[in-house]
Amino acid sequence: MSSHLPIIQVLLPLFGAAFCLLIRHRLICHVFASLVGIGSVLVSLQLLAMAQVGGVEPYHLGGWAPPLGIEFQVNTFNAYVLVIVSMIAAVVIPFGLGYRDPCFPEKQEYLLFATILLCLTGLLGIAITGDAFNVFVFLEISSLSSYAIIAMGRSRRAIRAAFDYLLMGTIGGTFILIGIGMLYLVTGTLNMADIADRIQPVIGSRTVIVAFAFLTLGISMKLAVFPLHQWLPNAYAYAPTMVSAFLSATATKVQFYLLARVVYTVFGAAYVFGLLKMQILLLPLSLAAMFIGSMAAIYQTNIKKLFAYSSVAQIGYMTLGLSINTLDGLTGSILHLFNHALMKGGLFLVVACFAFSAKGNCIADLRGLGRKMPFTSAAFVIGGLSLIGVPGSVGFVSKWYLVIGALERDFLFVAGLILLSSLLAVVYIWRVIEVLFVQASDSEKVASEAPVSMLVPAWILIGSSIYFGIKASWSAEIAKAAANWLMGGGV
Repeated sequence: MSSHLPIIQVLLPLFGAAFCLLIRHRLICHVFASLVGIGSVLVSLQLLAMAQVGGVEPYHLGGWAPPLGIEFQVNTFNAYVLVIVSMIAAVVIPFGLGYRDPCFPEKQEYLLFATILLCLTGLLGIAITGDAFNVFVFLEISSLSSYAIIAMGRSRRAIRAAFDYLLMGTIGGTFILIGIGMLYLVTGTLNMADIADRIQPVIGSRTVIVAFAFLTLGISMKLAVFPLHQWLPNAYAYAPTMVSAFLSATATKVQFYLLARVVYTVFGAAYVFGLLKMQILLLPLSLAAMFIGSMAAIYQTNIKKLFAYSSVAQIGYMTLGLSINTLDGLTGSILHLFNHALMKGGLFLVVACFAFSAKGNCIADLRGLGRKMPFTSAAFVIGGLSLIGVPGSVGFVSKWYLVIGALERDFLFVAGLILLSSLLAVVYIWRVIEVLFVQASDSEKVASEAPVSMLVPAWILIGSSIYFGIKASWSAEIAKAAANWLMGGGV
């Protein structure tokens, strides 16, 4: 049975989505989708344990070995990503169990759960496949389902946000497909391990350079690397809040995984950073994202858009560690995948709790709710402190590794900017805390604590951001092992 876990990881949410479309009952679909999420995280944890001990044998679909067949590969890095994505699904999908979301017409909520499971299928497939064209197929599955669930938002702006994402995503996907096609042209294979071997004799050709440019640009659009992030703020702000929590904690993490795989295990660090000098472009863009994203967040009046711009800044931290190209810097980036998923996923669920009781997503709607919703407000404060990077939180651990990585390169100014950018997070987090606890509440607005089925998932993620900040050895060791695997060329 264990030998079939790689394919089970993908088929479980895929069949779950089909089940939801067939049953079409809100409560049954919600419970079943939650069970699928829990099953997915159990499978991914088993795969991670197997990868750490002695590795997982490649899984050949239909018994066809590569390069003719499609191969699923499991290593420490992608098993780590599988755990992040499935863990978020297992926590986010049960959110609000037993309560109907007024965003959806009655008896059509099953579409939300089916589409989220389909998106989960695509994200898990991207991480586990070893075939370049299969990456594109799963990428389109996750993207198309993302467009659909964003458009399910209550506001008409959700449709515009989904359309903007569709345009950017289509361009990005087309670039990725062109890049894959060019790699096939020069190597004659679609298996990523074979591409890495066969590309070396022609690494200096113009076709390889253009293929790298198309791939990195296309992935950067999907990842929302600054300044290709325009689709992200509105997509997160106007999607249903549970969807915002899921996408913010998973989609960009998988895209970063794909970018790191392309850089380190397909083309190689010596080619990307030595010959092409990618860090000359990526480093300043990462720093710009950290500051511009945070400054944009400060001026937002919609709390979901505030955290959306904050995500742009956090993506900057991820790509910064990649551009530094040291073991600790890359460890910080990979570790931030896990840490940011906990922080931002939890904070978006907290926002969903506020929206359920306060009936709005504007910061002004939260006046005085610190006293009326103490458990939700406490979760926001803890999550906000973690986002700032206070010692004892996961945010601090990530930034610590990034600072060490910068110092290894003697980038003193980069280390200083990492610390300085954290101060901007203090400003926009304090804006909300002031509204919650200092400003007087609207006497006409009646608000009470969020239901337990909403508070528990939010507190699981927020509590984990403190637990893994204090006991960071597990996540940090896996991130360092993944960074070692990448810097060794994926061998």
